[in-house]
Amino acid sequence: MKQRLAQLIAQTDLVVSEQQIDQLIGYVALLHKWNKAYNLTSVRDPHEMIVKHIMDSIVVSEHLEGDRFIDVGTGPGLPGIPLAIMNPDKSFTLLDSLGKRIRFIRQVIFELKITNVTPVQSRVEEFQPEMGFDGVLSRAFASMNDMVSWCHHLPTDTGCFMALKGQFDQQEVAELPEWCSVTEVKSLHVPELEGERHLVILTAKE
Repeated sequence: MKQRLAQLIAQTDLVVSEQQIDQLIGYVALLHKWNKAYNLTSVRDPHEMIVKHIMDSIVVSEHLEGDRFIDVGTGPGLPGIPLAIMNPDKSFTLLDSLGKRIRFIRQVIFELKITNVTPVQSRVEEFQPEMGFDGVLSRAFASMNDMVSWCHHLPTDTGCFMALKGQFDQQEVAELPEWCSVTEVKSLHVPELEGERHLVILTAKE
């Protein structure tokens, strides 16, 4: 599995250390182990997890601007855990309302010695951080309208929303609230993943 991940990363511009590869593989192993009891992801095969979860998350790494990020509706820690491993100098808050997911994330950061992740069990609209975030991430969380409406209190004045999407849906853009607009759409290349992937960046209008 380690060799397979290294081969996939070699097809991107990402620079990944041996330790980071070990941590990413360690995360897949824990996800596979816990998945049997906790049903954390519908992807059962660890080799599939490497493409659909790890690669699909870490390709966003080069687009992270700033120091503080929150992953809303993180589930078992996606994309937050892989991105935290890739960016040890940035801090990540991983938010989910389900206790079993947060317990799993706590176990991951303990076993893999990840020091830049803070797991939080809360509904996103009820979470009140002490400081705003440079980026609010979501992957398979909700429509963009729901995302910005529920998370409008989370970014700093200069922060942005970052939605990981499959196809870019103009209908979703049309449904956005007045105060929010799409500033950039980045097409993502995920080696061996079928279908389109996009990173949609949204900001509040000034």
